[in-house]
Amino acid sequence: MAVPTPVPTPIEDQPSRAIAVALPQELQRFARSAVRWRPGCTVTVLRDGAATYPAMLEAITGAKKSIHLETYILAADHTGDRFKLALVERARAGVKIRLLYDAVGSFGLSGAWVDDLRAAGCEVIDFNPIAPWRARFNLSHRDHRKTLIVDEEVAFTGGLNIANDYASVADGGVGWHDMHCRVTGPIVRDISRSFRRTWIRAGGDSYQAPPRGPATGAGTSFVRLLENSARRQRTAIRRAYIHVIKAARESLLIQNAYFLPDRGLRRALIRASQRGVEVQIIVPGHSDVRLIEWASLWVLRRLARRGLKILRWRGPMMHAKTAVVDETWCTIGSYNFDAQSRFNNLEVCVEILDPTVSKVLVAEFRQDVANCDAYDESVWQQLPWWRKAFAWLAFRMRRFL
Repeated sequence: MAVPTPVPTPIEDQPSRAIAVALPQELQRFARSAVRWRPGCTVTVLRDGAATYPAMLEAITGAKKSIHLETYILAADHTGDRFKLALVERARAGVKIRLLYDAVGSFGLSGAWVDDLRAAGCEVIDFNPIAPWRARFNLSHRDHRKTLIVDEEVAFTGGLNIANDYASVADGGVGWHDMHCRVTGPIVRDISRSFRRTWIRAGGDSYQAPPRGPATGAGTSFVRLLENSARRQRTAIRRAYIHVIKAARESLLIQNAYFLPDRGLRRALIRASQRGVEVQIIVPGHSDVRLIEWASLWVLRRLARRGLKILRWRGPMMHAKTAVVDETWCTIGSYNFDAQSRFNNLEVCVEILDPTVSKVLVAEFRQDVANCDAYDESVWQQLPWWRKAFAWLAFRMRRFL
């Protein structure tokens, strides 16, 4: 299904926030709201570290004005050193660099490694440092986002952190499977403003917000940023998922690294399957968080019994967080179907209305199916009793996972 050239009709109730856009009729049922959709964007899907890291490093080395990098995990390994060298070189060339990493996700990152960045002129902040003596300290409140904005012209977001786990085996990494994307167009300003808000709240300088620029670009995708930094936005990503699951008519394809959906999401998924929607979900076969792996065995068994097709990834960790509905709406981001993403973490996703981009993600999903094992009641029954017991117990602890 071809998407007509977007013809935006902005209505600015609050110029900095509420901008309603006239979406093509065939796309309207996927949009929970007409507000904040950005027409004319271009989205490039990036698979794994083999495609993502070179694209990010190319953007960094080509930066002329500014680089804003936000990540949950920043490791002082070969992959981290590649980014460090690129950032140091650009900082010495006069590019303004702001780097925000999470203190828990990047636990163990040496001060000397960070000091090299600061010495070169980079501004670096660790989000929510592990300091119980500080006022309003909350260990569970983490910055789980992964964004990169270069010169306010191009941005990246998705599931990849900066560490050897995500790098390809050919590059000396572990080869975790993940999905990321590169975006251009008006959505870049929204991602940049999101970074700026988090940066300032973390103690960074209050630099000037990016200029508004044109309301549309040359691309064919409608893109909307979903984030949860403000209190009123805490459930924004979940609400978007619920809406598109209810709107699905043909297919719903989900990849999620830590899949422990709450009752409302489980109910929406089951009802979609009952009305004839093809629902397929890919989860890790072996997770880096074993408690979530055990808990998912329990919840996935219950979903499989209700008609959903559950697939468990073989090999290294499957860390992606993507979804595609009816080959028209799709999302890529950092949001997991677990309690941490729902209640504690700062997360960011882009939801995309463009059949062309959606079909790329569908092709990636179909490719991944070949590397998965089906999970259903028969597989559950073959598990030893102690694994079933662990699964039941871990599921009861899901609020803390």
